Amino acid sequence: MGRKPEALTLPAGVTRRRDRLQIAFSWEGKQCRELMPEGPITKGALLYASNLRAEIKRKIEDGSFVYAEYFPDSPKAKAASASTPLMETALQVQLQTYQQQVDNGQMSPATLRGYAKAINGERMRRWHGRQVREVTPSDLRLWISEMDCTSKAIRNVLIPLRSVFEDALNDGLIDFNPFERIALAKLIRQTSKASDYVIQPFTAAERAQLLAACRADERPMMQFWFATGLRPGELQALEWRHIDVGRKVARIEQNQVVGVIKAPKTMAGIRDVDLSSEALAALTEQRPWSAAKGTRVWLNPRNAQPWETDAQIRKTLWMPLMARSGLPYRNPYQVRHTYASSLLTAGANPWYLAQQLGHEDVEMVFRTYGKFIGEDYQKPKAVLKAVS
Repeated sequence: MGRKPEALTLPAGVTRRRDRLQIAFSWEGKQCRELMPEGPITKGALLYASNLRAEIKRKIEDGSFVYAEYFPDSPKAKAASASTPLMETALQVQLQTYQQQVDNGQMSPATLRGYAKAINGERMRRWHGRQVREVTPSDLRLWISEMDCTSKAIRNVLIPLRSVFEDALNDGLIDFNPFERIALAKLIRQTSKASDYVIQPFTAAERAQLLAACRADERPMMQFWFATGLRPGELQALEWRHIDVGRKVARIEQNQVVGVIKAPKTMAGIRDVDLSSEALAALTEQRPWSAAKGTRVWLNPRNAQPWETDAQIRKTLWMPLMARSGLPYRNPYQVRHTYASSLLTAGANPWYLAQQLGHEDVEMVFRTYGKFIGEDYQKPKAVLKAVS
């Protein structure tokens, strides 16, 4: 008597449809069923179907599933690929949005140039020809991991790309933002190379030497800058109405970028900066000259007009001053670094310094100035004397 053929047990999510196997899975809130290739229904075919379904479910979970890669002839694959614009189109739309912000005074021309460079650059061409919906978290992780540049450069490239996906999500073109499924900060830290920029704060003796080399019409601004550590654009935009001598603070609420006055980049940038005796003395010396000429505190000594750009300060004041001082050249941003390192060396609390510098949190203080932080730092008492 012959043996009966062994009954085949169907795995979860796998069914028979006539003489073919079919797998079922949920994708984008819809129940999907797709047929397997024609062939004998054997244990091997069942195992293949079960493994394929498990693989698809894993990719759906981590956001890397592309329907057309598995079922190119499926109506669902065609609908998915036809529902979103090409990445290069979306990026150019984003660039147009940035241009409108410049026209409305909401963005500086310099910022626009940076975004345009990122959007039209070689790196971004990686996405040309792809639908917005087709870009997966795993695609982004691989792309970012291949970048050979500093963390700042990586973030600058990602800003317009992230905006594209945020808009697509808000418009209902995609069901999730692929950046939300990436540990982005950790990935950037692991990927980025160290910056070539070196922090070289001026010593007390060097600072005195530099101030001694100032002309009378240059010294108040340089003295104030060393005593407050403002960003160059904040220094340029400072007005007399922002100075409260009674409270000994300067209210920082605007920044200047390429001649355009605007609000600081973050809410943390709006702040009160404590004024030391040296900062107050510099203001007292400056007031008779500039207060009668307009609202700005600091003016270009060459024409008695408000400073327009960082480059103008660097070329017309800083570089000649450095040459007269006899000190090795350092860029003007080292003034801000000198302020920060002096406070920390004197025992200032890093959280206090982060607030004074206008940082959103203390992480950048520890990362940038960690070697100047003593183990026994305290909340500031008389630490402002360090920059006086």
